[in-house]
Amino acid sequence: MSVTPLPVRRRLSPEESRDAALDAARALLVEFGPQAVTLKAVAARIGRTHANLLHHFGSAAGLQQALIGRMAAFITTTIKETVIRQRAGDQNPREVVDLAFDAFDTGGAGALASWMILSGNEDALDPILKAIHDLVEELSEDHSKDELPIEDETLQLVIMALGDALFGAPLTRVLGLPRERARELALQSLIAGGAGRQQK
Repeated sequence: MSVTPLPVRRRLSPEESRDAALDAARALLVEFGPQAVTLKAVAARIGRTHANLLHHFGSAAGLQQALIGRMAAFITTTIKETVIRQRAGDQNPREVVDLAFDAFDTGGAGALASWMILSGNEDALDPILKAIHDLVEELSEDHSKDELPIEDETLQLVIMALGDALFGAPLTRVLGLPRERARELALQSLIAGGAGRQQK
C-alpha cells in the first residue's frame, strides 16, 4: 500500500489537527480497509509526525476508536433527522435502510468494528452501541404503539446491515441472489412492522 502524503499545511490547532487525522483515517479506511488505519499511515497522509498523533490518540486502537465514534455519531444523527422528517409526512423507509446499510458497508464502519474486535479491542463497539442506544431513546417517545417496538426494528436493521457488510457479497453470490437482496428483506421487515405503513 502506498500512501500519498499531502502538502504540509499551516499550523493547526489541536482540534483541527485531530479532525484532519480523523478525516485521513476515514479516507484510508474506505480506500484500503481497516488494517490501513494506523498512526504511521495517517501521519504520512496529513504531513504530521507519528508523535503528534500519538499525543492525540494514544495508540492505533485509540485512533480507530475515535474514528468509529465519529462515524457512529454521524450515522445516528443522520438517521434521527431522516426518521423525524419522515414522521412529519415524508414516508420513505427505504431511505433509512440505505443509510444503515451504506454506513456499515461502503462507509466502512462494519469492517472497522470487526477488525478492532478481532485485534483484541473488546471495547471497539462501545461508541456504536452508545450512539444507537441514545438514538433509540430519543426516537422511542414518539414511536407509534401500533408499530413493532423500535428496539426490535433497530436490532433487526443493524444486524442485517452489519451482516450484509461482512458477508453479503459472497453469500448472495453463492446463493444466486441479487446483491441488494438483504436490503430488500430489511425494507420488507420495516414496512411489515409498520414503519412504512403510510408509504404510498
